[in-house]
Amino acid sequence: MPWSDQGGGGQGPWGGGGSGGGRGNSPWGRPGGGGPNPKDIEDMLRRSQQRFRSMIPGGLGGPKLVILGLLALLGLWVANGLYRVQPNQQGIEMVFGRFTGVPTEPGLHWNWPAPIGDIYLPNVTLENRIEIGFRSSGDGSARSSGSRDVPEESQMITGDENLVDIDFVVFWRIADASKYLFTLRDPDQTVKVAAEAVMRDIIGGTRIQDALTDRRGPIESEAQVQLQGLVDEYGAGIEIRQVQLLDVDPPNQVIDAFNEVSRAKQDLERMKNEAEAYRNDVVPRARGEAAQIVEQADAYRQEVVNRAQGDGNRFDSVYQAYRQSKDITTQRIYLETLEEVLKNVNKVIIDNGAGASGVVPYLPLPEIQKRLSKPGTGAASRPIQQGGN
Repeated sequence: MPWSDQGGGGQGPWGGGGSGGGRGNSPWGRPGGGGPNPKDIEDMLRRSQQRFRSMIPGGLGGPKLVILGLLALLGLWVANGLYRVQPNQQGIEMVFGRFTGVPTEPGLHWNWPAPIGDIYLPNVTLENRIEIGFRSSGDGSARSSGSRDVPEESQMITGDENLVDIDFVVFWRIADASKYLFTLRDPDQTVKVAAEAVMRDIIGGTRIQDALTDRRGPIESEAQVQLQGLVDEYGAGIEIRQVQLLDVDPPNQVIDAFNEVSRAKQDLERMKNEAEAYRNDVVPRARGEAAQIVEQADAYRQEVVNRAQGDGNRFDSVYQAYRQSKDITTQRIYLETLEEVLKNVNKVIIDNGAGASGVVPYLPLPEIQKRLSKPGTGAASRPIQQGGN
């Protein structure tokens, strides 16, 4: 054994002599548990160093060992520069605090590790949400049981000088990570302030009734366009995805009075519609009746004028005939006048000629026709004949 007994006494592995009488020696060669010898410790360290050198090929010395350690540390430092960009991210490489120029696409990349370089990996697909006019408890709905109203943000003046309480949400995401990180100090707060300013400008040119009813969609679209133009002017690298109006109401302090005014306006509109319907019914009828009267009067005028012209032409023609043949015309006028006078009277014909019997019998067909037309009459009775000289 390395520490076999020599000279009848046990000797330790470090060369120390042992005592007799069967007492055990300590590992350090000092009987009774004494301390180690300094020379033995130095000798042990020297032998250990020699064994380590013998294990290294070529027998590297102290400076070479330091260089090997430095190279190993350098390799670890260089390997620490590898980084991975996820599909929902953009990589922003920094060297000595300065952006290298182009965001890196998803995949594995390398950049100088710290303290020379640095890496930012913002999420460019995340839909960010900014609430203006209220603070929700997490369910995303305005003025719910867990939300808190912020009147200094939500109360705005309309174009007709009324107060309106508007809660809306702006959805946005990062379009250019480099501009988003390095152009503005606080992009989220900038978007919030800009959205509030844009909405106040739009509401300032809108009547309250329009904002409460049919102008909600156009207001959202106009606010999105104006807000996008404003953040582009700032160079914020942000894309405005949507501006959504949640609640548009009068302030709570005047909502009852506003509802009363709204009901009065509705009654006014209803009465106007009824009056308009009545007017649309009466006025066309009156116009039709007036046009009918005018047409009838014009027809009567044409009839009278034409009859007068006909009478005048007939008289003129008779006069011309009279001038050409006075006797014949006089006789014809006389006969026509008697015909006109005697056509509706009863007539008795008496023949005064030679050998005449006096009254000439005739069949009174007009009289028979009149009697037959009377109800309750039978056969026609014979006419009474009269005679005279």
